[in-house]
Amino acid sequence: MQKLLLGVVLALLVSSAVGCVVPIYSADPDRRVQQMIFTSEGLRLFIDEWERTWMLDAPDHMTPYRTHGGII
Repeated sequence: MQKLLLGVVLALLVSSAVGCVVPIYSADPDRRVQQMIFTSEGLRLFIDEWERTWMLDAPDHMTPYRTHGGII
């Protein structure tokens, strides 16, 4: 009976925990904002790197309007 009660209490404690045991950000609000900005900046740069890898950042040579190809 004691093992069952201990198992139920342990299961409740584990299931009620939200997130990680060690928090990823600081508890200080100013430091936490700085850490979140650094994290989001790294994710923004990842998108630029992905576009550069697949050559999506190259200029588009098709114009939405017709241009004259010669010298005027």
